[in-house]
Amino acid sequence: MNLRLILIFFLSLSINAQNTDNKEFDILNQSKQWQLQFKDNGTKDWQSKWFLDGLQANIKNTPAGILFNTGTTAGTDAGHAVLWTKNSFKGNIKMEFNFCRKDTETKWAVILYLQATGTGIAPYVEDISKWNHLREIPAMKTYFTNMKALHISFASFENDNTDSQKDYIRVRQYPVEKGQNFNTTTEIPNAYFETGLFKTDETYKITVIKTQTKLFFQVTGKHTSKLFSWNLSNRPELLEGRIGLRQMATRAAIYKDFSIYTMQ
Repeated sequence: MNLRLILIFFLSLSINAQNTDNKEFDILNQSKQWQLQFKDNGTKDWQSKWFLDGLQANIKNTPAGILFNTGTTAGTDAGHAVLWTKNSFKGNIKMEFNFCRKDTETKWAVILYLQATGTGIAPYVEDISKWNHLREIPAMKTYFTNMKALHISFASFENDNTDSQKDYIRVRQYPVEKGQNFNTTTEIPNAYFETGLFKTDETYKITVIKTQTKLFFQVTGKHTSKLFSWNLSNRPELLEGRIGLRQMATRAAIYKDFSIYTMQ
């Protein structure tokens, strides 16, 4: 088989896989079995439905949604922050929200945590609200060592990046295995690079669907819609937990119109 035929073959496989993902996502997204568990338009008293890790964050309700600013000193653990739902969510999850990036950074991550609990090893009990005093300085290691959770990085950049086009979307699962490396053992393939999404001051609707075997992440903007997916079938199953919004120091965004559904 010559090179041209090989390339055509693999392109065909990729297109077929994408079509399958689109069909599966559409069926799940439109299912009547989803039950609404959480709703917040982001304009009124965020503390009624959320709690915060991090002492330097500035969280403010505005007519546009929750304005989330982290600390101003890049690369400092104390400047990071996580906004957690007070509610916990069990079973399959569907989550929708609007996201508008307000910074112009070319470094550092924005992360969505799904179904987060403590590992259960004291003092990191399953209910993470019981040890949020240990996360006043929200160092990443505290989370990926002592929590069970899915981690979706989006609108994110490597810590040494200077190119505004080189964003990534990446999925990880916590906790890191003892003696192993966070960067090599938590990642669930594949990562996506240079997505062309998440421009500053542009609003995107994000839809996340997580089942026992699949994770979907759809991003819809004014002129584009892209679907990303990951296979969870070989990973430890996450049954229940909180949802969190993490921003590293210097990152800023507005979040609005949260809806979270579950399906048993």
